[in-house]
Amino acid sequence: MADQDGRIAVVTGGGRGLGSAFALGLAEQGAHVIAVARSADELAETARLAEERGTRGIVTPIACDVADHLAVADLRREVLGRVGQPTILVNAAGIFGPIALIKDVDPEAWMRTLMVDAVAPLYTVNAFLEGMLEAGWGRIVNVTSAAALHPPGPINSAYGTAKAALNQMTRHLAAEIAGSGVTANVIHPGDVKTAMWADIRDRVAGMGAIAENYLEWVDWVEETGGDPPDKAVALVLRLTSDAGGATNGEFCWIDDPLQPPSPSWDPPTDERPWMKD
Repeated sequence: MADQDGRIAVVTGGGRGLGSAFALGLAEQGAHVIAVARSADELAETARLAEERGTRGIVTPIACDVADHLAVADLRREVLGRVGQPTILVNAAGIFGPIALIKDVDPEAWMRTLMVDAVAPLYTVNAFLEGMLEAGWGRIVNVTSAAALHPPGPINSAYGTAKAALNQMTRHLAAEIAGSGVTANVIHPGDVKTAMWADIRDRVAGMGAIAENYLEWVDWVEETGGDPPDKAVALVLRLTSDAGGATNGEFCWIDDPLQPPSPSWDPPTDERPWMKD
């Protein structure tokens, strides 16, 4: 019997790249996966691949802009009405956003990055968490990036800020649900040659010295071939399994990543002077 038989999973960003891979991996283990993205055509391709591979579970595509809280409210009603209460939520939708100095950046593009990468996961958690708590079992995985841990540098303020916010929101969430049977963690999926990587490559080309770090990173991923996406899928499957209940509020890395894991966060302590023993 597959590990996820009978479970319902929502995967945002499920139309392509890692989101699609996560959706297919969960379906292969028997979950009924709700793949969510803005593009109905891309979602249809994920559903087609699931059918082609003969996955144990099915993929149901639902088009939605998860950065729109009203659209997420509609998504919740549709999922509960058509399929049932999800107990797995993987927030993989993400954009890199503007590559520019803060003094030159388009504020609307900067804010859109925060909305997609940090606020949208809040919307989806808010939509589906209550049912997980009532069930006494749930798994939430938010896809972050090592960019939130690297020393700040030029032209990456939107993405780095968004992922740092996502990390901290997840830590707060994990503290709130500790002991409930529901867990929340973030993962760095590795340096994968996705459409986002190709977009960064094309946009930094010709930017010169200001983009030196990204030019070197793009070349490094090209030369190494990047981390295989299967490693990120394996990590998501592990965290969303029954055994994943032992991990909550952690920054999780794939096995043997090309980029050595950076220090993420230490266990929280309560040594504030106003706290009573």
